[in-house]
Amino acid sequence: MERLRKRLAWLRLMIVTLFCTAAVYLAWLMQKPELVQTAAEQGSYTCLVGTAEGTIYDRNGTPLVNAKNTCTAVVNPTPEAIAALLPHVLDLDAFYAQVEKGKPFVCTVDTAKIDCADVTVLEIPERYSDHQLAQHLVGYTSQGSGVTGLEYAYDDVLRSVDSQWSVTFSVDGTGGVLAGENKQVRYGANPVQGVITTLDAAIQRICETAGQSLEKGCIVVMDVESGDVLGLASFPSYSVDNLEEALEDPDSPMINRALYAYPVGSIFKLVTAACAYDQGIAGTFYWDCTGSISVGTQLFRCHDLNGHGVQDMALAMRNSCNPYFIALSQELDGVDLLDTAKSLGFGEETALTADIVASSGTLPTLQQLDLPAERANFCFGQGILTATPLQITRMTCAIAGDGSLPMVRLVRGVTEDGKTVLREEKTVHEEGISQETARYLRSLMCYAAEDEDFQGKPGNVTMGAKTSTAQTGRYDEKGEEYCHGWVTAFFPAEEPHYAVTVLAEDGGYGNTAAAPVLRQIAGAIIELERR
Repeated sequence: MERLRKRLAWLRLMIVTLFCTAAVYLAWLMQKPELVQTAAEQGSYTCLVGTAEGTIYDRNGTPLVNAKNTCTAVVNPTPEAIAALLPHVLDLDAFYAQVEKGKPFVCTVDTAKIDCADVTVLEIPERYSDHQLAQHLVGYTSQGSGVTGLEYAYDDVLRSVDSQWSVTFSVDGTGGVLAGENKQVRYGANPVQGVITTLDAAIQRICETAGQSLEKGCIVVMDVESGDVLGLASFPSYSVDNLEEALEDPDSPMINRALYAYPVGSIFKLVTAACAYDQGIAGTFYWDCTGSISVGTQLFRCHDLNGHGVQDMALAMRNSCNPYFIALSQELDGVDLLDTAKSLGFGEETALTADIVASSGTLPTLQQLDLPAERANFCFGQGILTATPLQITRMTCAIAGDGSLPMVRLVRGVTEDGKTVLREEKTVHEEGISQETARYLRSLMCYAAEDEDFQGKPGNVTMGAKTSTAQTGRYDEKGEEYCHGWVTAFFPAEEPHYAVTVLAEDGGYGNTAAAPVLRQIAGAIIELERR
């Protein structure tokens, strides 16, 4: 009996010893790195499919970003899933690289209709399209923040949307999906919150199509009464997928040329005419253009070296006769000329948003205008004077309207539903020129547009217009001067709704480089209205 008790005691001791040894061994195993990693991978595995940010809209609620969806597949890489996906995968090399890892992954496909239990296709809003509309105004983002354009100006509004798509799987210790376990799909909210602009997507598209003939330049279309920007395109454009290439491009595609100041040329003759009209001499001043005119010791030549002959204001505007306006400028006071320019928006910044501001351009001082030659240059848009395409279009709005200057507006306000505008910025006008002066300038522009040589007038609408060819003082390797071609116009002539300015930077003559672009734009807008 005593022997039995001793055996049982030894047995109990051996069991306790074995248990302790096993416990110590298990504890040691749990510290091994490869087993710690395996344990960490057990449970669930989430594939982040995509995110969406707030939307930028045109005036009618048409999305300018998030305009279309991308089909993104979340794949459990079974043989069945691979077979179902292969005909639809857009990047096969990346696809095969992910398949080899044996874990769930994400890839882009060309359709949402893939019938396989191991494939989940989600349609995610694509921020920018391949040919992004209004790229220079929309701007772009980097690392979740707006960098330029409206993306930057309204960063807090557009980035306040929390919208995320994901799929979560149950997985084993090696990351493989557990058979028979349901996946959890999270659908992001439709990002309707955002910003409503004044742009009209259809007019913007017309501008971008018509402007393809411009190597460098821009187009601005405004509503005459409100000053709303309906279309604004800068050329060349750029893609957010090739920013490095755009930065290295000598043509500087990333700058918005509508915001930059350039020599203006003969379009400024409208300002000189306004000053002369207000001084009561516009209808009585005549000049016999012989092809040149001397001011002091400086000789100014007309573009027609044979001269235009006797010119009144209307003929001089149609013929863009420099000697006429140079002679006229000597009859005008420098203070009055400068004040008229300022009343039409020259020398004043143009703010599209708090962060998108166009240059003020440059005006000569009164002391400089006391010099007869400088005043001569000023009266036909050369010399020190520079202005932006936005300023020129705003001036045209004043001429086509009641003489007052509309404050240029790009953003109507923010929205929570993509339809209702909150905190809408109202149309505001500044004092400009008198209604009588505006009416007189309209008549001059309409007369100029009726010239049979003018290439900017389409067959389906009447208009008023003025072209210019602005010298730059820069020359090519052949010694020929680079010139900027301009045209500004309003239409229809009888009841103006639209003001358009086209700049062909370094493009040559306004009538051959810019006016044909105007003709295409005006004709297309009128056809759009008639649909």
